[in-house]
Amino acid sequence: MSKRQFKVWRGDAQGGEFKSFEVEIDQGMVVLDALHRIQASDANDLALRWNCKAGKCGSCSMEINGKPKLSCMTRMNSFGPDETITCQPLKTFPVIKDLVTDVSWNYEQNKRIKPFKPRPREKDGTHRMYQEDVDRVQEFRKCIECYLCQDTCHVLRDRDGKEKFVGPRFMIRLASLEMHPLDDEDRIPEIKKEYGSGMCNITRCCTEVCPEHINITDNGIIPLKERVVDRYYDPVMMLGRKLFGIRRRTKTRAEEAKKSDS
Repeated sequence: MSKRQFKVWRGDAQGGEFKSFEVEIDQGMVVLDALHRIQASDANDLALRWNCKAGKCGSCSMEINGKPKLSCMTRMNSFGPDETITCQPLKTFPVIKDLVTDVSWNYEQNKRIKPFKPRPREKDGTHRMYQEDVDRVQEFRKCIECYLCQDTCHVLRDRDGKEKFVGPRFMIRLASLEMHPLDDEDRIPEIKKEYGSGMCNITRCCTEVCPEHINITDNGIIPLKERVVDRYYDPVMMLGRKLFGIRRRTKTRAEEAKKSDS
C-alpha cells in the first residue's frame, strides 16, 4: 500500500477550485477506486458518476491529468510514482457539481437524426445483405456514449460550435445509418447543412480518446464528408441531377451482385 496525491475539482456552475487529497492506494486500483476512497473518508459529498465499473456504460467520463478518460479504466500504475493525479469534469459541457457535467445537449442532437428507414423487401419477401456490409456498420454500434470524443472535439470545445456541429459521436450514428445495407433514408442534405460535416478538419483527436477503439474519423466521418462532396461538389453528379434528377447512393454488395446477375 502506498499514498498518492490527488487534485480533484470541487464546485458547481458558479465556480470552484481544485482540492488536494492524499489517498492510500492498493495494488490493482483504478482512478475510480481512489475517488471512491476520497468520497468515503475525506469528502462525503463529492459528486461523480459511475455505474458498471467495467468500461461499458460510459458514465465515469472525466479529464484525468488533462486527458479525457474513463476513470474506471485508468489504472493507478499507469502514473509515475511521484505524479499527482488531477481529476476534473469534462470541459465541453456545463458543470452540475464537482465531476458531474450536464451532457443533455447530446441527447437533443440524437433526436434530430432521421431514424432507420428500411428499404422494401425483395419480391420473395426477404431482405438480403452481404456480411461485409454488416461488418462495416457493426463497428459503430460499439459506442458506449461516454462522450469523450465530444469532449475532445476542438469544434465543440474551443470554437463553441455546438450550434453548427453535432460532434463525432453523432457523425458516427449518422454513418451507422447511412452505411446500413437496408436503410433507404437520405440524410446527406442534413449532414451538410444541419449536422455540420464540413466543420470537422479530421485531426483524429476523437479517434484517439475512444475507449472502444472505434475508428471514428477514417471509417465514419471521412466517408460521410466524401458523400457530401459527391452530392454537392462533383460537377458530373451536379449536371446529372439537373438533367435527370440523379441521386447518388453507394450501393451495397448485395445490390451490386443482383445487378450483375441480371
